[in-house]
Amino acid sequence: MALRDDIVFRGGILYFALAIVALAILIRIVILQTVEYGKWSAMSEKYVFKRTELVADRGDILACDGRQLATSVPYYTIYMDTRSSGMPEETWAAGINGLSAGLARHLGTRTAPEWKAALNNARRRGDRYFLIKRKVDYKTLKNLRELPVFREGRYRGGLIAEAENRRILPNNELAARTIGYLSQGEKGNTVGIEGSFDRELSGRNGAAVMQRLAGGDWITVDGTGTVSSRDGNDVVTTIDIDLQDVAATALANQLRKHNAHHGCAVVMKVNTGDIRAMVNLEAGSDGRYHESYNYAVGESTEPGSTFKLPVLMAALEEGIIDTGDIVDTGRGSIRFYDKVIRDTKEGGYGMISVREVFEKSSNVGTARLITDLYGDRPGDFVDRLYAMKLNQKLGIRIQGEGTPLIRYPGDKLWSGISLAMMSYGYEVRMTPLQILTFYNAVANNGKMVRPRFVTAIERNGREIKHYNPEVIIKSVASRSTIKKVRKMMEGVVEHGTATNLKNTDYKIAGKTGTAQIAKGSGGYRSDSGISYQASFVGYFPAEDPLYSCIVVVNAPSNGVYYGNQVAGTVFREIADRIYATSFYRDYRSSDGNRTAALVPQAGNGYRDDIHSVLGRFGGRPEKTTGHEWIKTRQNGDTVSCTGIEITGGMVPDVRGMSLRDAMHLLENSGYRVRFSGRGRVLRQFPEHGTRYFEGQVVSLEMNL
Repeated sequence: MALRDDIVFRGGILYFALAIVALAILIRIVILQTVEYGKWSAMSEKYVFKRTELVADRGDILACDGRQLATSVPYYTIYMDTRSSGMPEETWAAGINGLSAGLARHLGTRTAPEWKAALNNARRRGDRYFLIKRKVDYKTLKNLRELPVFREGRYRGGLIAEAENRRILPNNELAARTIGYLSQGEKGNTVGIEGSFDRELSGRNGAAVMQRLAGGDWITVDGTGTVSSRDGNDVVTTIDIDLQDVAATALANQLRKHNAHHGCAVVMKVNTGDIRAMVNLEAGSDGRYHESYNYAVGESTEPGSTFKLPVLMAALEEGIIDTGDIVDTGRGSIRFYDKVIRDTKEGGYGMISVREVFEKSSNVGTARLITDLYGDRPGDFVDRLYAMKLNQKLGIRIQGEGTPLIRYPGDKLWSGISLAMMSYGYEVRMTPLQILTFYNAVANNGKMVRPRFVTAIERNGREIKHYNPEVIIKSVASRSTIKKVRKMMEGVVEHGTATNLKNTDYKIAGKTGTAQIAKGSGGYRSDSGISYQASFVGYFPAEDPLYSCIVVVNAPSNGVYYGNQVAGTVFREIADRIYATSFYRDYRSSDGNRTAALVPQAGNGYRDDIHSVLGRFGGRPEKTTGHEWIKTRQNGDTVSCTGIEITGGMVPDVRGMSLRDAMHLLENSGYRVRFSGRGRVLRQFPEHGTRYFEGQVVSLEMNL
């Protein structure tokens, strides 16, 4: 009996325990199905489904003629899933030797036996993401996809290619600092056009839902949850690649010749403020010059004698001097308290006119003039400079502009010599671009326009936003003052400090500048001596300015540091190249008078129109059969004609045509057209004869 009771008791305890366990399981099931349902459901989604970002392609940065300055190129990181669920053993066994040999041939990082050993070891370990190589271009990827095993695809061959867009500059370092880059710091994008127009370029990322399959592979699930990415827009700049190349080459050669630390050159279109070229070069540790900092935009320094233009304009505008007034420069030196100001000419210039003070760049003459006129009212002088906006930033669309400095009487560091020092470009600070913008205003009959780097935002070749030229101030001075100083600037080249720039083809107007470089609290001298900054700024052709330009060379160290020799020669080389490739030349007879051509230049275009026009002027065009579109070449009163070949899929030659004819021919050939300027077509991109697909953009640069 006792045994039976013991068995019943033990059975009851076991039954009770099982009941408690069953109840606990039931309660847990209820909790899982109700209270914690959301938590575990989300966790299952995490391991079965995931959202992946679809990165948008970044837009291109384009030159003024449509050529790429910056673009995104896909590169790939190649992995191998050595244990892909869909890969048969026989595929591996039959293809491993060919795969190893192909990897050695196309990648070269290992020999074929080394690749075979590495892949077999990875397969034994069960590696699902065995790294093959990073930064593989598309051409190499295509070759890899043809190799044994890999040709079976991702699931049967284990090939995994993860794409990543890399930003490249097709023209290497040309305009690299102006183009800029995407910084990775906390402040985000801050450099160049890339940084300033990041919002327009970056586009909008999308998202896709991916599902995990048995074996660990992931596939994209179409439909719900997928958001397509939107690629970025293209930014059309004002940069002319050909002119940028000319300016970069000329500046680099001069920097090397004079062993300078750094330099910059900027070319601006007078009427619009378009920056056609901006070069910034600094000596590197490798002995070459590189674009490492935008000195033209960001370096605010004492400009030296180039500041004499606004200084004398202030007095001319007030009407208290005229260009013919005489100034006594004495024997070339003058003292203000403990500061002695000297001219470069030994013995001085003596009695010279205000115009000669500027042309010869007399420091003594400028300092004497300004201190005599404004010594008891320096505030009026500074107010004149402020009225010309010289104390304000330009407000350009590229970040990092240096802050100009023009002190006001009563400021902390204003002293008894400040007025005299300011008169020839010391105790003031401006960037090269700010100086150029002022000189450009003089070339533009007084109208100061903001430097323009970008003209349009485009999407798929269509303009969606346009940036018009912006006027900072309608006139920096009266017409009479502008006329006087333009004559003075011409005199600098004709018989002043820059006669080495004089030429018979066209006139240059400008101003030289040579300034000592301040070295902090130590003044202008150091153990290594005095460092100089040489500059030349001006415009051309002087009679009807089209382009303005500034060249600044910092710390030349081979004993030559004057602005005309160091910076002026770069200016002249740039100007000569522009002159040689533009159609603004003023053709004149030997006696200086314009001569009318007996037969007009016909250019290129539609045959019947050209024959009709030439016939009216007595020209004798040669007959051209079989071609509706022709090129012409004038020889006296005879015009020879050659046909323009029109081949399907090839870009036709439209150089020398009017815009109307060029657009008609190109659009009928299936291309879209983008153009800048007016007149006849000077350059086209792509060049004629290039294979091009319908719907793509052909860019035209007109000659004006």
